[in-house]
Amino acid sequence: MSQASPKIGFVSLGCPKALVDSERILTQLKVEGYEIVPSYQAADAVVVNTCGFIDAAVQESLDAIGEALHENGKVIVTGCLGKRSELIREAYPEVLSISGPQDYASVMSAVHTALPPQRNPLLDIIPDTGIKLTPKHYAYLKISEGCNHRCSFCIIPSMRGDLVSRPVDQVLLEAERLVKGGVKELLVISQDTSAYGVDLKYAEREWRGKAYRTRMTELCQGLSELGVWTRLHYVYPYPHVDEVMPLMAEGKILPYLDIPFQHASPRILKLMKRPGNIDKTLERIRNWRAAVPDITLRSTFIVGFPGETDAEFEELLDFLREAELDRVGAFAYSPVEGARANELPDPVSEELKEDRLERFMAVQAEISAAKLQRKLGRTLTVLVDEAGAEGAVARSAADAPEIDGLVHIADGQALKPGQFVQVVVESADEHDLHARLAQPLLKVV
Repeated sequence: MSQASPKIGFVSLGCPKALVDSERILTQLKVEGYEIVPSYQAADAVVVNTCGFIDAAVQESLDAIGEALHENGKVIVTGCLGKRSELIREAYPEVLSISGPQDYASVMSAVHTALPPQRNPLLDIIPDTGIKLTPKHYAYLKISEGCNHRCSFCIIPSMRGDLVSRPVDQVLLEAERLVKGGVKELLVISQDTSAYGVDLKYAEREWRGKAYRTRMTELCQGLSELGVWTRLHYVYPYPHVDEVMPLMAEGKILPYLDIPFQHASPRILKLMKRPGNIDKTLERIRNWRAAVPDITLRSTFIVGFPGETDAEFEELLDFLREAELDRVGAFAYSPVEGARANELPDPVSEELKEDRLERFMAVQAEISAAKLQRKLGRTLTVLVDEAGAEGAVARSAADAPEIDGLVHIADGQALKPGQFVQVVVESADEHDLHARLAQPLLKVV
C-alpha cells in the first residue's frame, strides 16, 4: 500500500507579483506529489508567502506566521519579508526556514527537509498552465522581476533586486498556454512594465515563426494575437508608451493604463526620486485621449509625504481635477523600514495625513462619479466574474479585478464566469455600473 501524500497548507499575502510566486511554488509542490490542503489542521506543514512593503503589510505577515505556528507548528516562510529574516527570527525563532521572493529552490528544499516527497506519477496530473490562484478566466502574466528605480519611499529593489526581464518568447508561450487553458483576460504585471527588456538590450526572440524584440510594445503586439483581453499594469509614462496607442485604438489590447504617478508637485516628486514634469504628463494624457477616446487611466498617489506643504497638496488636487483620471488609489505616507524617505525633514502629522487623504478621495469620488454618469445608456462588452440568483457581477474594459469597479447585471442569472456579454448601462454610483443584458438571449463568446 502506497504511503499517503504529505499535505501542505499555503498562505499567500501581498501583491499580484507575489501571487504569481505562490502559483509557481504550488505548481512545483503538486508536481512533486504534495497535496495542498485548505486548513492548518489538515496540513503536515504550512508555507507562508509574505509581503514586506509597508508597515501594515509587515504586521499582517508576522501575524500570519504567528497564526500558522499556533495552529500547525511547522512553518516555512518565504517572500518579501524573508529579506528581513532577523525580524522574523526575533519574533518566531521556531520557523523552519526563511527565504526571500522568487527563491523557489529554497522553499522546495525546506519542504523536502520537513516532509520528504512521496511521489506517485499516476497522481501527478497538472494542467499545462500550472496551479492558478485566480479564477479560471483571468490570470496575471509576470514579465519581469525587480526594478531599476530607487524611489525614496520604496524598498522593493532591496527585496526583489534590479530588473530581470523574462525573454519575450517565454512570456508569449506562457500567455498562449493560459489562453488554451481557458483564460479570457491577461493582466500584465511587473515592477516597471515600461522598462521591460532594457536589461536584455531588447533581445530578439521567435514566437509563432515571427521575430519579436523583448520590449513592451512588441510584447503587446504578440499578446494581441491571442484574441483575449490584455490589460497593462504598473506602466511608467516613458515616451514609448505612446507606441501602444494604435493597438488600443484598434481594439487589440485593452484601452487601459495603470500608471503610478504618485504626486503632482515637482519638488515632492524630486524628493520621491520620481519623474517630475507634470505639464508634460498632462499633455501626454490629452494626447492619449485624443488617440484613444475610450482609454481608462488608473493611478496611485501618496499624500502626506515628508515635507508636503498645504500648497503642494493643493497642487496635487489641481492635477487630479485637470487630469480627470478614471480610477485612483491613494495612501497616506507610511514610513517603511530601510526607505530613504524616512530621513527627510518635516514629517507630516498623522492627523493631517488622514485629513488630506480624506479630501483627496472626496475630490476623486466626484470625478469618478461624473465619468461613470457619462456611460449611462451605452452598450458595453463585459467579462462575467460570477453569477447567482440576484444577477451577475462583471467587469468592463475599464475595470481590473480587485482594484477597480464592477458592472452589476440585474438579469444575468443565467450567465457563467468567463463569458463575454454585451450590456446596456442603466445607472451608476461613485465606483460601479448597473446594467441589463443588451439582448435577452445572448450568444456565448
